[in-house]
Amino acid sequence: MSINGSIDAIWKSESAWIIGGLTRIVRDIGLAEDLAQDALLIALERWPLSGIPDNPGAWLMTTAKRRAIDLLRRNKLRERKYEELSYELNAQDEPDFDSALDDHIGDDLLRLIFITCHPILSEEARSALTLRLLGGLTTEEIAKAYLVPESTVAQRITRAKRKLSEKRVEFEVPPESELKARLSSVLEVIYLMFNEGYSASAGDRWLRPVLCEEAFRIGRILAEIVHDEPEVYGLVALMDIQASRFKARVDSAGEPILLMDQKRELWDDLRINRGLAALERAERLGGELGPYTLQAAITACHARAKSASETDWVRISGLYDTLFQIVPTPIIELNRAVALSMAHGPEVGLKIVDTLLSEPSLKNYHLLPSVRGDLLMKLGRLDDALLEFKRAAALTSNVREQELLLKRAAACTEE
Repeated sequence: MSINGSIDAIWKSESAWIIGGLTRIVRDIGLAEDLAQDALLIALERWPLSGIPDNPGAWLMTTAKRRAIDLLRRNKLRERKYEELSYELNAQDEPDFDSALDDHIGDDLLRLIFITCHPILSEEARSALTLRLLGGLTTEEIAKAYLVPESTVAQRITRAKRKLSEKRVEFEVPPESELKARLSSVLEVIYLMFNEGYSASAGDRWLRPVLCEEAFRIGRILAEIVHDEPEVYGLVALMDIQASRFKARVDSAGEPILLMDQKRELWDDLRINRGLAALERAERLGGELGPYTLQAAITACHARAKSASETDWVRISGLYDTLFQIVPTPIIELNRAVALSMAHGPEVGLKIVDTLLSEPSLKNYHLLPSVRGDLLMKLGRLDDALLEFKRAAALTSNVREQELLLKRAAACTEE
């Protein structure tokens, strides 16, 4: 990996900690991100010459804190704030990130996710801002996750930061009376973050495990605090079971392997068992199953199957029926079509997929032509399938996924 590639990887891994720590200090989320970006620019200038320090995250944090002190001096801000920042720097030149992770209430990342999911922001703005600041995602990556224009995401983020600053939103975990009301948006953001790591929307890697692990870590933190909400455990179960497939999802060259072709002996039994235990906890808490618990139940069907041929597709399609009643989105309907095709034949799935062709939000969604191509291929309509796979390849920004789709297109000419 080049030095700039290494710096980018470090930034993806450390930026959320840095922004969270700076927000606690300066109490302004926009200023905190600016300071973190300044530190990154300094690293890009110095590290190619001096080499990457042993603790790059601490280096970036210390550099950002020093920039904050310079800013306070220049702007002649309140002496109290300057003294607080100076104390923070002198007391801990190299922040102990490991210790911070052990304090689930005082965790800067948890505070950061709740401030970015504050109810004064729109639901779209909450998700975009959290993915930007906690996930380190670009506006392009967030736009792909939400299937909206990049300019829309950029505007949401800018307005959200400005609004949080204007309203002087406190950088604290909300009190219990407010926490549950804000939980739904937090769960959505965490899962979008996990999905971006599980199937990267752009770049030349299929997986971004650091992003998945960070999403999972925040989910576990939530489960410790909000211990009576089934959906929190449902989300933890869903992420754990999906993450159990990491080693089987790519080959030695980093190329993606589809679920039905994966070697199940490579699946992580420890993660599966933890996920199933979390799912059982969610179900035991009672009430109607929510969207994350239902999705966890779907992944559990795959995890329990000894082989792809033993998968209980009838149960999975039934779970998707229930899920679609709760979350009637085009993407859920597309997934339901796949399940029904596996349970009852590709003709059934294709009928549903064809009804989605005119759906505006799926116009540039590569998985729609990918799924359609797969169904057409199973029905022997190879020329049509080839066109769909090529269209899907043109729509994705992930190099590995594009290569897979083009291989599937080529396979249509070989049969």
